[in-house]
Amino acid sequence: MAMKIRLARAGSKKRPFYRIVAADSRMPRDGRFIEKLGTYNPLLPKDSEERVQMNVERIQYWIGQGAQVTDRISRMLEAAGAAEKKERSNPKKAKPGKKAQERAEQKAAKVAEAADASEE
Repeated sequence: MAMKIRLARAGSKKRPFYRIVAADSRMPRDGRFIEKLGTYNPLLPKDSEERVQMNVERIQYWIGQGAQVTDRISRMLEAAGAAEKKERSNPKKAKPGKKAQERAEQKAAKVAEAADASEE
């Protein structure tokens, strides 16, 4: 069985509240899960202790059983100090968007025209 430790959304419309659950990866996001491992309330301030509550012992157990951890949960575990920080690479991070690149090209063209005009 392909196990995942992931977030399952609860709460009402525009008031999200998430459960951290161990679930079969083939089940729906908010569907059947095997065990509730904690909660995440994004509406609370970032420095609040109740924002993320996890049973780290049980999460470690499920990881030992072969469960895969989603990216968001792995970041929460890293913040809690339960997992070592991974090196993430985003090669497109430093590149500006299309419109910014076009503006830079136009600006470079104007500078080149001004340099040509001043030489003559």
